[in-house]
Formats: sequence, structure tokens, C-alpha cells
Amino acid sequence: QVYLEESGGGLVQAGGSLRLSCRASRTILSVFWGLEMGWYRQVAGNQRELVATITHEGTTKYSDSVKGRFTISRDTNRRAVYLQMNSLKPEDTAVYYCNARGQGQGWGQGTQVTVST
Repeated sequence: QVYLEESGGGLVQAGGSLRLSCRASRTILSVFWGLEMGWYRQVAGNQRELVATITHEGTTKYSDSVKGRFTISRDTNRRAVYLQMNSLKPEDTAVYYCNARGQGQGWGQGTQVTVST
């Protein structure tokens, strides 16, 4: 089990930016190095959907809805993964969850992102 803590959510106007952070501070470095990390989001009443993932080698994948606006990155030494969100739209409003999979797995508690018109 990988323990994940997210931060950085909040309220922003459409067109604005936010940066989400996720730390796996209780995970040893050698385990974190091999994890695939991702961000997912969920709107109440809907299924959780993929936003972006990044492998331990740095290969990234994005949903079509965020491609070109969001950037996922990771800092292995800090055991952290980030989601830079630019040009935010009201439809990006959701609870965003950090995810780890591989030798360990886990979900964060979620952080709310609200984009106003």
C-alpha cells in the first residue's frame, strides 16, 4: 500500500492555472522509482476518469480532454508527482485523485478543483 497526500486544489476562474502536488513521503525511494503515477478525477455521480499518467521512465499519457493544457511530471528524489493545469475550463471541475500502481498501489484522499465561469 502506497500512502499518497495531495495538495494544491482550490477555486480558480476559467482560463486560470493550478498546480496539484502528490507526495508519497512514506514510500521508500526504490519503490517509488518503479511506480507508475497518475492523476484521475471524479465528478459526483460519475465514474472516476483518467487525466494523466507517467511511468518511471517518464513516458506520459493524457486524456484527450486535457491534452495540450495539463502537464504531468514527477520528481523521484522528492517522491512527488505534479499536475500543472493551464487554461482551465468549468468542465475541469472535479475532485482530483493521485494514484500509484506497480510494486505498491494506492489512492490519495482527493483534492477539490473548482473552475468558475
